[in-house]
Amino acid sequence: MTVIDIPGSKSVTARALFLAAAADGTSTLLRPLVSDDTEGFAEGLKALGYEVRQEADAWHIQGRPQGPAAGEADVYCRDGATTARFLPTLAAAGAHGTYRFDASAQMRRRPLGPLTTALRALGVDLRHHEREGHHPLTVHAAGIKGGALTLDAGQSSQYLTALLMLGPLTAEGLTITVTDLVSEPYVEITLAMMRAFGADVTVARDGQEGRTYTVAPTGYTATTYAVEPDASTSSYFFAAAALDPTPGREVTVPGLTTGALQGDLGFVDVLRRMGAEVETTDAATTVRSTGRLRGLTVNMRDISDTMPTLAALAPFAEGPVRIEDVANTRVKECDRLDACAENLRRLGVTVATGPDWIEILPGTPTGPAEIATHGDHRIVMSFAVTALRTPGITFDDPGCVRKTFPAFHQVFGAAFGAFTRTR
Repeated sequence: MTVIDIPGSKSVTARALFLAAAADGTSTLLRPLVSDDTEGFAEGLKALGYEVRQEADAWHIQGRPQGPAAGEADVYCRDGATTARFLPTLAAAGAHGTYRFDASAQMRRRPLGPLTTALRALGVDLRHHEREGHHPLTVHAAGIKGGALTLDAGQSSQYLTALLMLGPLTAEGLTITVTDLVSEPYVEITLAMMRAFGADVTVARDGQEGRTYTVAPTGYTATTYAVEPDASTSSYFFAAAALDPTPGREVTVPGLTTGALQGDLGFVDVLRRMGAEVETTDAATTVRSTGRLRGLTVNMRDISDTMPTLAALAPFAEGPVRIEDVANTRVKECDRLDACAENLRRLGVTVATGPDWIEILPGTPTGPAEIATHGDHRIVMSFAVTALRTPGITFDDPGCVRKTFPAFHQVFGAAFGAFTRTR
């Protein structure tokens, strides 16, 4: 049995940083993810005047319910979508101040429009400087009264998460009616974490799509919060175990348990449907190879960050693999549907795509080939799985894994052998 110590969840760490900064008192985050994204978030908080003390396995944040200590700040959000969407929202809730936000060229391309439109509807003085609905932007903070909003979160659940976390900081609370929502399990993470920091939030559902969130103006209370391992990152190791042609090969990730918050742990259910053996307990999750993988059709709307993992594994299945309802993956760090199709075709695999789907036919990938990463950490880590059975795979930008898992190549290589040459 191979036991893998996966770093903390990026999604949980980012939310915990926001909540701790907004809370009354000093919060301690245990085993937070240390990566380019989370370091960028922490640096952004410091630029806004929050006190953040980082130790090896614990980060301590002195909360400021009244908002940023700095009256003026320039914040660079790097490549981080959570940083780029959450920090302007946090700053907007402050009593006063002028805050300028910018990001990398990659992040500048990614949309913010539904979020910034909602903030303006709440009275926030916010201006985009170049392209409407994108970074860079300036927020002039003067507190937020609250009220009622209608939001389309069909492109990214992060818009809704940012507004939900804002709710307790408003004077009168927020009521958010959502007309469309993607990646709902990430919103469930948000709700659970908000409640752990003392928030009062309720949800009323209206059919399949509609739901209304009511957030009381309670503020937040500081706490000690343990960050669970990253389920999205774990998907590459679970996929590698399932791919092993020798029945019985298994990978265990401690800390991803039956009580895990992250919806992306649902990827192991996809592997189970394909023929792998899966066991989740109150201590860990284990995936075990049976020596074969079946094809399937699967809706991955709620776990779309693991779509590239499945796409990279798909050629080794005995039948076609069709992944549906993942249009939002086209507006991630890159267009992930096209990136997966492009790279699979480079390897001689037959692929078809549509607006929100990809279908991959069985076929032994052939090397050598260089994977076009488009600077996307998930493309690198996904095709590392393909490389286990495809000699000669290289990556044009292997180092972009620093976004979420700087030591990925070393840890993956130690677990499964020297799978590829990177440059």
